[in-house]
Amino acid sequence: MSRALSADEVAAWRSRMPAAFAPAGAARAWRLFWAAAFLAWLATTLWWFGVTPPRLWNGLWGLGVIIRQMVPPSPGEQWVEILRGLAESVAMAFLGTAIAAFVAIPLGFLGARNVATNMLFRFSLRRVFDGFRGIDQLIWALAYVRAVGLGPLAGVLAIATADIAVLAKLYAEAIENAERRQIEAIAAAGGSPTLVMRFGILPQVAPIMLGHALYFFESNTRSATILGVVGAGGIGLQIAERIRVRYWDEVAFIILLMVVTVMAIDWISSRIRRRLIGA
Repeated sequence: MSRALSADEVAAWRSRMPAAFAPAGAARAWRLFWAAAFLAWLATTLWWFGVTPPRLWNGLWGLGVIIRQMVPPSPGEQWVEILRGLAESVAMAFLGTAIAAFVAIPLGFLGARNVATNMLFRFSLRRVFDGFRGIDQLIWALAYVRAVGLGPLAGVLAIATADIAVLAKLYAEAIENAERRQIEAIAAAGGSPTLVMRFGILPQVAPIMLGHALYFFESNTRSATILGVVGAGGIGLQIAERIRVRYWDEVAFIILLMVVTVMAIDWISSRIRRRLIGA
């Protein structure tokens, strides 16, 4: 036969497991306040951007018309140009990612807490990383198109510049999480700081660095498509031209070709990771 808990027992259980009891009146009031503030902000942004049911319905109807015109996909008469643009996009992504990955390795060591002990230098370098990460690839592409002219060189430079700071931050975090016993063992054996980084840190973080670089290569293959729209080379120009003249069947063919290409790159990347890193 169960018995009722006393007030002291209830208070003890409440202090031990507060989540199992109803929140206090003040906590409920704050929750309702923030919920109402979120809904008010959501309604304000929807009104600000002119999001209305008729506008959404018309947009979905127009999208449905475009999708119907995409079936069946067709390569058109300039399929050789499409394949050349696709190969150019993949080459841009590979070269830009490779440059960014190699440049980001020393920057990652300089930005790691367990390597760069000067707090002011490390803080300043991390803020530089933040500044570069705040600029999108498309902005870099527009700048490089103006600087070096139209073509894939602008796309390669845009990809590399945008990815260096991101990869450097990821590499620095991986270096900071490296196992200290291996580092201390090499230092205790008389290894110089360079040897400590080469044999104590780099073997631990190399698989992580490789995984990040392969993922960025896959992601940059998609990004290179957009860079071509602004004249930075690749297949983006082919897509923009066909959208302008409303050849939606050829646009669908290019999109499917990009999907197959990204899937192939992902499959190859996974095999490389298993080969070099292990299952």
